[in-house]
Amino acid sequence: MVRLLFWIALIAAAVWFWRKFKRPAAAPRAPNEPATTPMVRCAHCGVHLPQDRALSQSQQWYCSQAHLQQGPGNQDR
Repeated sequence: MVRLLFWIALIAAAVWFWRKFKRPAAAPRAPNEPATTPMVRCAHCGVHLPQDRALSQSQQWYCSQAHLQQGPGNQDR
């Protein structure tokens, strides 16, 4: 009985080591690359969009050229 438990433990340990070393190492992420893009709110319609796709004027952000020309919208939103 003890021999059977020994072999079961030995096989379990071998399987555990095999699975542990078989996994590929996780690729490190570039530290200089930001994980997220800042989001800004359109001053006219209130939609949120990435800052790099928004248009700015007078410290306000707009989602399109049309909203930039129309100016700030209703501020109750």
